[in-house]
Amino acid sequence: MPIPQFVLASASPARRRLLQSAGIEPIVCPSDFDESQVQINDPTELVQTLAHSKAETVASGFDSALIMGCDSVLAIDGGIYGKPINEEEACQRWQKMQGQFGDLYTGHALIDLSQNRTLVKCQVTRVYFAPMSDRAIRAYVSTGEPLKCAGSFALEGRGGLFVDKIEGCHSNVIGLSLPLLRQMLAELGYEVVDFWGSGA
Repeated sequence: MPIPQFVLASASPARRRLLQSAGIEPIVCPSDFDESQVQINDPTELVQTLAHSKAETVASGFDSALIMGCDSVLAIDGGIYGKPINEEEACQRWQKMQGQFGDLYTGHALIDLSQNRTLVKCQVTRVYFAPMSDRAIRAYVSTGEPLKCAGSFALEGRGGLFVDKIEGCHSNVIGLSLPLLRQMLAELGYEVVDFWGSGA
């Protein structure tokens, strides 16, 4: 079976770096999908729907490729949180998160145009946040990092200082689950090593 081009339907530098660290050089094609169209209160269903919608939006531009869409949210105390709108909202989030735990949901969608097959799955990782002073919260938010991330933190950045531990897949918290990607590729009949060195 020919190995298709691997397309990442996301502008996330963290997701691109994760794929590159795993030997996959994706073609980056941000979907620009309007997430406000989707109003779903179940975090698993929400991230799966958004991931699939992003991949579908990009798929129309290719004849034969493997399109990956992802979306992440943090669920804590019954609330579902994506990227904060501004610094004030990020500070309010951290007031709630500090000293607590939340569940990071990432939806993964793979559309294999060459086989006309689509897989959509979700990975969940529990994240335990450290207690933080108001000063530390303000200082972290003022770096701008939380404004770019679902859940208002970047595990691979300064936010990692304020995470005490995680239960589950580490890379899932950064933007996509490498173990789940390997499993999904296998379900489509590929080995992840097939994509080493592929791309643009």
